[in-house]
Amino acid sequence: MIHHLRASGVSVLVDARGAGVPAIVHWGRDLGRLDDADLASLADASVPAVSPSSIDVPLRLSLAPSLSDGWSGRPGLSVAGERPVDLALSLRSCERVDDAAAQRLAISVTDAAASVDLRIDLELTAHGVLRMRHVLTNVGEATLHLGAAASVAPVPDRARELLDFSGLWANERRPQRLTPGHGVWARESRHGRPGHDDAFLLAAGTPGFDFRTGEVWAAHVAWSGDRSLWFERSALGPTTIGGGELLGLGEVVLAEGETYDAPWLVLVWSDAGLDGVSARLHPWVRSWSTIDGPRPVVLNTWEAVYFDQSLERLQPLIDAAAKVGVERFVLDDGWFRGRADDRRALGDWFVDAETWPDGLDPLIDRVVAAGMDFGLWVEPEMVSRDSDVAREHPDWVLQPVGSPTWRWQNTLDLANPAAFAYVLGRLDALLSEHPIAYLKWDHNRDLLATDAHRQTRAFLRLVDALRAKHPDVEIESCASGGARIDLGVLERVDRVWTSDTNDPLVRQRIQRHTSLVVPPEYLGGHLGAARAHTTERTSSLSFRMITALFGSAGIEWNLAEAAPHELDAIAAWIELYKRERGLLHSGVVVRSDDADPGVLGHGVVAADASRALYARVALDSAEAALPAPARLPGLDPDRRYRVRPLPVGGEAPTIADAPPSWWAAGEVVLTGRVLGEIGLPMPLLAPENALLLEVTAV
Repeated sequence: MIHHLRASGVSVLVDARGAGVPAIVHWGRDLGRLDDADLASLADASVPAVSPSSIDVPLRLSLAPSLSDGWSGRPGLSVAGERPVDLALSLRSCERVDDAAAQRLAISVTDAAASVDLRIDLELTAHGVLRMRHVLTNVGEATLHLGAAASVAPVPDRARELLDFSGLWANERRPQRLTPGHGVWARESRHGRPGHDDAFLLAAGTPGFDFRTGEVWAAHVAWSGDRSLWFERSALGPTTIGGGELLGLGEVVLAEGETYDAPWLVLVWSDAGLDGVSARLHPWVRSWSTIDGPRPVVLNTWEAVYFDQSLERLQPLIDAAAKVGVERFVLDDGWFRGRADDRRALGDWFVDAETWPDGLDPLIDRVVAAGMDFGLWVEPEMVSRDSDVAREHPDWVLQPVGSPTWRWQNTLDLANPAAFAYVLGRLDALLSEHPIAYLKWDHNRDLLATDAHRQTRAFLRLVDALRAKHPDVEIESCASGGARIDLGVLERVDRVWTSDTNDPLVRQRIQRHTSLVVPPEYLGGHLGAARAHTTERTSSLSFRMITALFGSAGIEWNLAEAAPHELDAIAAWIELYKRERGLLHSGVVVRSDDADPGVLGHGVVAADASRALYARVALDSAEAALPAPARLPGLDPDRRYRVRPLPVGGEAPTIADAPPSWWAAGEVVLTGRVLGEIGLPMPLLAPENALLLEVTAV
């Protein structure tokens, strides 16, 4: 049978006829209604020629391509017993179940001689997101060693240009583009977490694709450990995109009856550029998100006081936070036993009696009395050699003695049941003994040890177990900033720390690209001090505020040292955020394609296109004295809109003798088509500044 899955302008055709593993015939633009005869004709007509010096039957790319099929490209499946096994899988069944959320295929195939059963899960969500994964079971007596269980999908030959990402600490999600020839372009993470240089999203598209233009086929591995993404153009067969967990030698060994569930490979097609990818992913994520309320304004103490904690030191910060309208006060690193600096005490999750002689309750009481809830920083997966827990249980430390530390710390072996129980017990006790609404859950080093698979699975079990015990506690995923942001961890948390930098110039690019996959309500972005602690760059208050507005907003600044006029501006900014977070966290994220590399534009448009907020950012000096007008994408072309500047944190500095006439008038009314195609001239911003525009349908 040929299955035609259709949703939100997307078609996926799966040919499950015959005795072999089913194959994807088409994944992309909706093909409309096709009857059984049409589907059969299409599938038959898609069979390619037999090329010279090749296998003597047409090459067919199945959902589990193998050497026995004639596939010599990169395989998704790799299995070995005493010797490597060339799987020869045959179809047992293909069951389809459709509901409002998705159309699903459960494809069962087997290789009786190799004692392998494989279930291929494929689903097309109502939002047009395609997901695939393998579930492999050993049905024989002999042990099986799994080398890979990744998913592979075809993409058209016209998808010639690639985009993925790299990065560094405090500078994640840096885009890189290339046009590969024949061969494999592979991005692999061996950090025990995705890492700061995570490929994040691999997009293959028509040449020149951008945020608003071009056809794109994109892939993301929903997994928080080692992973692989690749794109392959072959001189001998179809072009493919694939991905899955990156497994080391011996990491997954299956005894009789044991099963390996692979992570999902999330695939998105768009004919509206990268914004079209976001337009499918964001509503899909929101359909299962753990977030169930407005994103509170957070104040985190880290860059305000670092390890210098005491009730007396924090009381002025509590007072200032309450005055400006902060809703959540988070105590960062330094609260637990013996933690005087970053070289000791990780793992000893008991309140420090010297820093907090009366415990945390006096602090929490004052925070709650000031109208805020309380959050706490933890790093449960890590341990210091100089800690009671490491001295008492050296076998709980994953890295051997003498191996390099990373940020002066090691990893606790969560796959050890005793270590797992200890960490879960301590976190449970903290949340049971104190009214803690929120955990900032950090992960500050690469694993640099074997068996990342077991550690990652144990981490996910730990989060699940803690959430089961404390379902009302929110969790933020942090990994020395943005080194663990993926759709797997997003199922379990309510916020991610996008990057350790609060420098708005760097943040603009990081947030722009992280939001390709992750909706803005998850993206923690903080208003820092004028001088960024990670770059030493000084930025205007307005630029910092506009940058932090487009996400889950917060503050990381010692407000007790802020000037009165700064506190007044912060209070007004928080009031704006509270008023607009309904739009910012439910609307459609749009980004403009600007030819000038020194200019950046982005915004959020309400689902009904009645309102929008846009930021225009000067990253650098403009290329021309009169830059091109700023186009405002995503509006209803046939509605009329009032556009007006929205001052934030004071006037942004300009370098022109006079602003554009519409700006001087205070507003202009034009159609969405005009605003999207022609745009509006903007004031000539000084570099490293931004403007905010409010757009309202009239």
